[in-house]
Amino acid sequence: MHFSIPETESRSGDSGSSNYVLRKEYGANVLPAFPPKKLFTLTPAEVEQRREQLEKYMQAVRQDPLLGGSETFNSFLRRAQQETQQVPTEEVSLEVLLSNGQKVLVTILTSDQTEDVLEAVAAKLDLPDDLIGYFSLFLVREQEDGAFSFVRKLQEFELPYVSVTSLRSQEYKIVLRKSYWDSAYDDDVMENRVGLNLLYAQTVSDIEHGWILVTKEQHRQLKSLQEKVSKKEFLRLAQTLRHYGYLRFEPCVADFPEKGCPVVVSAGNSELSLQLRLPGQQLREGSFRVTRMRCWRVTSSVPLPSGSTSSPGRGRGEVRLELAFEYLMSKDRLQWVTITSPQAIMMSICLQSMVDELMVKKSGGSIRKMLRRRAGGTLRRSDSQQAVKSPPLLDSPDATRESMVKLSSKLSAVSLRGISSPSPDTSTSDVHGNYAFEGIGDEDL
Repeated sequence: MHFSIPETESRSGDSGSSNYVLRKEYGANVLPAFPPKKLFTLTPAEVEQRREQLEKYMQAVRQDPLLGGSETFNSFLRRAQQETQQVPTEEVSLEVLLSNGQKVLVTILTSDQTEDVLEAVAAKLDLPDDLIGYFSLFLVREQEDGAFSFVRKLQEFELPYVSVTSLRSQEYKIVLRKSYWDSAYDDDVMENRVGLNLLYAQTVSDIEHGWILVTKEQHRQLKSLQEKVSKKEFLRLAQTLRHYGYLRFEPCVADFPEKGCPVVVSAGNSELSLQLRLPGQQLREGSFRVTRMRCWRVTSSVPLPSGSTSSPGRGRGEVRLELAFEYLMSKDRLQWVTITSPQAIMMSICLQSMVDELMVKKSGGSIRKMLRRRAGGTLRRSDSQQAVKSPPLLDSPDATRESMVKLSSKLSAVSLRGISSPSPDTSTSDVHGNYAFEGIGDEDL
């Protein structure tokens, strides 16, 4: 859905004025259309609608490095978040969870952005400054079994307090998790006691929830190391396991190896993994390397406004999101693969961050983050440092968990298809391309 903003309206109000300046600086073709402001006080329903629009807008611009790196743009978005929710700047307490469910309570300002909150959490845990960049904050929805469904990674320009409280539900949480994909960077983190404990807690949690795939023998070895409190050895073994360090998404639908195929997508180790159950009930896995993706894009379609013709069953605000990537199946054959999921934008951001990490590593750079400081401010530290609690011992593995079979035999059986135009009952399609394939180089294919 595009929200066109007349130039006269764009000039009125603080956020409107900023939006006008940004459009003038970057051009209307680069800057996505911004959800318009209204002159009158918003009703609760209108506040919620604008929050949803603003959230999708922020996720969309995250995929454009030009906009994401603009302080003018980031400042504009921070003000827009506070204005939409009518949140005054004041000191508050914010709860951040670790992977093992441990709560870290930090004192922040409602206007503090993600980086500020991340620094406060690191200070509370006594995580060294040079390791802060190895971790990120994620907005998640806690499921009944205690597992987290990832909504999105909190971006630099977000206000975490506003983001989580505006959802008005206790099931939404903010979680601290490592932000990198290459397990080689674990060595840097594991040299520090707090960093080691954070990685250990995350890995135990991922194994318990089935994100990391383990055999019975591997599970026995892991439990033995856990009982001995041999955390480094535990992590060394875990690093050899399939899907170590991956993010797992909720079940969705893909057109691979055939249209309408139910899949579970995981992202990690420079790939997207699709697990699916084919006829015969055998669980299979297809792996799509990011270095073989020529480009990808996210398309979104939204029902037309009330009064317009739309398909039956399409409720107000229901958005269909698709991640499509063009994949090098063989030396001379590119093919589009499409995943339909409410988490499509999150998947796209994972792909982009994997590419960024590959490019940094290829150039010999470091992923250590250069932290920006508040003007005239210092990093806050608490007198009462909080240690990371050890997670409970691993339960026995699920006996019904099956081994994976590579899906390479299916590649040649899939026919080439493109991305169709939006159906008549959709208002528009927002597309974001990324041509990292050419930047990485053929030697990585």
